[in-house]
Amino acid sequence: MYADVLVQYGVKSLDHTFTYHVPSEFENIIDKGMKVSVPFGSKNINGFVLRVHKEPPKEEFEVKDIMGLITKELKLNDELLELGHYIKSRTLCTLISAYQTMLPTSLKVQNNKETYELTITYVKLNKDKEIIDEYIKNNKKSLKQNEILEELKEGRVLKKDIKSKSSLKRLVELDLVAYEYESVYRINAKDSDKVKPNLTEEQKKACDVIESKFTEYNTYLLHGITGSGKTEVYMQLCEDVIKKNKCVIMLVPEISLTTQIVKRFYNRFGRDVAIFHSNLSEGEKFDEYNKIMKGEVHIVVGTRSAIFTPIKNLGLIIIDEEHSNNYKQENNPRYHALDIAKWRCEYHKCPLVLGSATPSLESMARASRDVYKYIPLTKRIGSSKLPTMEIADMAPEFKKRNMVLSDKLQLEIMAALERHEQVMLLLNRRGFSTIINCQSCGFTYKCPHCDITLTYHKTSNHLRCHYCGYTVIKSDICPECGEKAIRDFGLGTEKVEQTLRELYPSYRIVRMDADTTTRKGSHEDIIKGIENLEYDIIVGTQMISKGLDFPKVTLVGIINADESLNIPDFRSGENTFSLLSQVSGRAGRAELPGKVIIQTFNPDNKTLNYVLKNDYMGNYNYEMDIRRKLKYPPYYYLVLLRVTSKSYEMASKESIKVANYIRKSVKGEAICLGPTTANMFKINNVYRFQIIVKYRKVDNLFDLIRDIDKQYINNKDINLEIDVDPLRI
Repeated sequence: MYADVLVQYGVKSLDHTFTYHVPSEFENIIDKGMKVSVPFGSKNINGFVLRVHKEPPKEEFEVKDIMGLITKELKLNDELLELGHYIKSRTLCTLISAYQTMLPTSLKVQNNKETYELTITYVKLNKDKEIIDEYIKNNKKSLKQNEILEELKEGRVLKKDIKSKSSLKRLVELDLVAYEYESVYRINAKDSDKVKPNLTEEQKKACDVIESKFTEYNTYLLHGITGSGKTEVYMQLCEDVIKKNKCVIMLVPEISLTTQIVKRFYNRFGRDVAIFHSNLSEGEKFDEYNKIMKGEVHIVVGTRSAIFTPIKNLGLIIIDEEHSNNYKQENNPRYHALDIAKWRCEYHKCPLVLGSATPSLESMARASRDVYKYIPLTKRIGSSKLPTMEIADMAPEFKKRNMVLSDKLQLEIMAALERHEQVMLLLNRRGFSTIINCQSCGFTYKCPHCDITLTYHKTSNHLRCHYCGYTVIKSDICPECGEKAIRDFGLGTEKVEQTLRELYPSYRIVRMDADTTTRKGSHEDIIKGIENLEYDIIVGTQMISKGLDFPKVTLVGIINADESLNIPDFRSGENTFSLLSQVSGRAGRAELPGKVIIQTFNPDNKTLNYVLKNDYMGNYNYEMDIRRKLKYPPYYYLVLLRVTSKSYEMASKESIKVANYIRKSVKGEAICLGPTTANMFKINNVYRFQIIVKYRKVDNLFDLIRDIDKQYINNKDINLEIDVDPLRI
């Protein structure tokens, strides 16, 4: 018997399998999808079995034996093996990298650990009670041994609870007691409470529309304003799918969102839920993956990577906050979870539900052409109303030295606090200050490895690069001229927090950003604290902007609404509208009325005024007109090619070659832009040039790009990155 094995090795151009002989001890065990250890050159490496067969290879060479099976129970099933080929064709990656990205660490081919299984050790009697009683009677001097035996008569005991380990060891040697091992899961949900609210008419209608097509592949766009009860629709759909003995994958964009979502799903479905996201330990991922693979749960809730979980008999996939950029992976393979979800739903002939208060332009465009089935939720549930919204012009505020909070926002914060309500403030930039320079000579602290100024973090007194991690201690003395003239400019969440503590010293403030949520469980701790009213003011980045539900939050302040508008990207208007609308939707989600203050230097900006009016369709039509004129998605597709090198001259020269080759060879309706320097021109001493190809109907573009990729595969000085349908350019 022989097996074709796909291995991980340095030369990615050799994206094919190698044939190995299956030793007799593995013949009845080995199957495709398993991870095995095989000899390759002078060393042993790991790989995946893609085919098992009886035909020896036609080529005349020595066929080596498979050395061992790394995993027997956990393996790639037929669906995931086929999905790997789709990812390869869609993202132009190698097959091995496609399989690698859909697996937890315990299954990746580089990992030699057979299992992350957690076991608990019990101690139990290993002889009949008559023999035990006789031993106790004749062994009166060994009091500790007798105590252990008397305790074990009542039933097994945890090994860790037995104090005298030497007495236990002796009883094991005498074969009077034995160890018993039991596998346990690290995450265990409680039984569900089965409590569910009554659906509104809009929610019932949404469920009826989707349920009527449960056995067909369709994509539904659930466009519900913030607070309209989209999550309750999701849970009702899950309940109906489970009744048909099928399973559900539910995706959320942020780890911070999983806390509240998981809590609600646990309350409703109890132990029938598995969670899967990057903040879990490798052991926890192993456990949850194992539950899913064994068919012990019907619902998987998680972030982007959960789309690859090997759930059986799939009946529904839900993508919440479908507009989020977090569903796109930024490193190779650069897949979008939405594409994977469509493929899996089509494979299982089941519906895909996309939910958002601010759908992406591409999704709404498809819904307008009936490619997606459009389902609106236009009313908030219960007695809650959309918050009132105001703009605060920061130009006159700066003249009054109000650099962080306008007078209007300060007054509203104080009023909300006096009513014992909670306040949420958004600034989508972490750190204390964004620019540190010398007022004497003009020196500015910059990262020596990247094309970016360093961000000052006051709590640690460090200047830090958020791209490569370079860190230096801040000094008040200028390293250039020696003067004590270093000053900080710009605004981050740390500075907002400090300002709030100075203005409202008697109130409890918490900051939620990438710096305060690095510790495992920190997301959950902060969210639980907000729910338990342990904090009065919450300040954070975009991780507080969507999906969270805090009934006592009545005021939302947006510190610098211009931040995302000034990003040089064709999606900046769309992303700004989405971010501001989402965070505004955190206010007034219960009986208490909500209010939103948007601070800006551009009060007449169209995007901000669409946010002010809660006019999604107005902003949609405005952005679509710009996209049509500039030939951007959804009117054109995009491919981004990024040429990188540690040599500026080499990167520039090769990027020109690539662009010229595409212009000369592409056949069809396509536009090639560039090369230009990338947004972040230098990261970690690597220079980056990019080429953008806009296309509609092109016969040979992907073949061209594959040919170009092959030219650079073995080039150590130049790297080519390919991003199909990029979200950032």
